[in-house]
Amino acid sequence: MLLRILLFTFIAVVIYLGVRRIWMDWSGKFNADAAEAKRLRRERDLAERQRPDVIDLKRDDDGTYRPNDDKRH
Repeated sequence: MLLRILLFTFIAVVIYLGVRRIWMDWSGKFNADAAEAKRLRRERDLAERQRPDVIDLKRDDDGTYRPNDDKRH
């Protein structure tokens, strides 16, 4: 009887540790992929800002985004 309890306890612990390991590996992979995508998106945005055909928009007093031209004021 005691051997059966120890065997089931051992199997439950091994299964728990295996599932926990798989969970940590997968969540680490997804977090790394998300961080890489964020880095690539940031680099792309910074590169696009340097292009001459990109207009810089500023929020006006009424909350509408408009081109930043100092000629209006």
